Amino acid sequence: MTLAPGSDITAAQLAYGDRVVAVEPGGVEPIPPAERHGRPSHLFWTWVSPNMEFATVAVGILGVLYWGLTFWETLWAIVVGTLLGSVSHAVLSTWGPREGLCQMVLGRTAFGFLGNLLPAGLNALTAGIGWFAVNSISGALALHALITGLPKELCLIIVVAAQLLVAFFGHNLVHAFERYAFPLLTVIFVIACIVVFSKAHPGAAAAPGPPKLGGFLLMVGASFGYAAGWNPYASDYTRYLPANSRRLPVALAAGGGVFLSCVLLEVAGAAMVSAAGADKAAVDPGVFTGLLPTWLGKLTLLAICVGAVAANVLNVYSGAMSFMSIGLKLPLRQARALVAVVFAVIGLIVASFGLDNAGTNYENFLLIIAYWIAPWLGVVFVDRWLRRGQDLDVLAQDSRWQNWAGPIAMLVGGAVSIWLFSNQEKYVAPIPKNHPNVGDLTAEVGFVLAALVYAVVYKPFNRPIKVERELASSRTGRT
Repeated sequence: MTLAPGSDITAAQLAYGDRVVAVEPGGVEPIPPAERHGRPSHLFWTWVSPNMEFATVAVGILGVLYWGLTFWETLWAIVVGTLLGSVSHAVLSTWGPREGLCQMVLGRTAFGFLGNLLPAGLNALTAGIGWFAVNSISGALALHALITGLPKELCLIIVVAAQLLVAFFGHNLVHAFERYAFPLLTVIFVIACIVVFSKAHPGAAAAPGPPKLGGFLLMVGASFGYAAGWNPYASDYTRYLPANSRRLPVALAAGGGVFLSCVLLEVAGAAMVSAAGADKAAVDPGVFTGLLPTWLGKLTLLAICVGAVAANVLNVYSGAMSFMSIGLKLPLRQARALVAVVFAVIGLIVASFGLDNAGTNYENFLLIIAYWIAPWLGVVFVDRWLRRGQDLDVLAQDSRWQNWAGPIAMLVGGAVSIWLFSNQEKYVAPIPKNHPNVGDLTAEVGFVLAALVYAVVYKPFNRPIKVERELASSRTGRT
């Protein structure tokens, strides 16, 4: 493994190893060979557990309750959107073991050191604050429904404190928490889903909503946004794996964990609407658990709380990693842990304002997530393809490296797609306004357009490959 100047591996980092109850030292430095541990199969529960929560169920509710789809139409939209987000997650996860770097640092090859402020900053906000607030709200509402005497605000503080405790310690405790939460969450949610399915009416007529195709595309976008919301974190949780880890097992465990868990719970959310009745259905954990026997309902509320913690330890951890990848150098060993604390506090404040009107806020948030992740994916995938055979870990750590092709392509793809195709409560673009059947194609158009623009402008903004290899060789010699 080649290290950039100034990326010192301390004795504390070399002593971290696979210790669970220890604060992970350092920040976004590459993981040295001596610190590598774990197996690809472990990624399965790392990505199943955080989706075993009510925020996942809520995605499926949107299609039937808000967008006028039947159960079966919602199911197929969920499968399509989740599959797209899971495949991209699988591919990104395979990048971690080779370079030993987190996802946003790897993105510097496409965006340059300064240009990477754009995606890293967005991910720090959406992960460490946005997603953190969304999941904290669902956990707090579940705890409030379980213990009605506790005020919602106190429930929120309790949930956030639990999330912060795990994220503060870092990588190894995060993986351990997901592992031990996995059997509890899976058993409870699978049983709960079976009960909900047994009470559902799949043939129920659709509620009023946008035109069918438009509603279907909105649902595809929302389910893609939920699954792809994990994409900017992918290699954060694979960078400790041995460098010789086989790519296929890594991809299957990570992508499969996201796909199976999301589809199961989102489809259960779609079934919940007809089971509860359109007049009673809402984006509220209490409605979902109200369909269950009392004992199972209480267990499910507990599982929703634990699931919110499982999701948010990833959100606040990766949010902190993204923030540190923008290039700020903090001298303390616990720099990443302290950044995590700051994000958790801000997320707590944001969540406190979102305890009411959760359904509409969630719908808008899911689509907005897809708006920036899709063009980012278009850029990083094309960049990876164009850089076949290059020494990416050296390039990603070089503070002198600039590549303005990435920010340009992402901004063009995002701006044009939002301007023409966004279908939000606050802004409906000209195309969906005049042609409701297009739903919301912002993510799809943003991905394709950003990829095409990057492919066109890549060459003018990049040094010849020969020069890059000379740079890599010289840096290797100095370290």
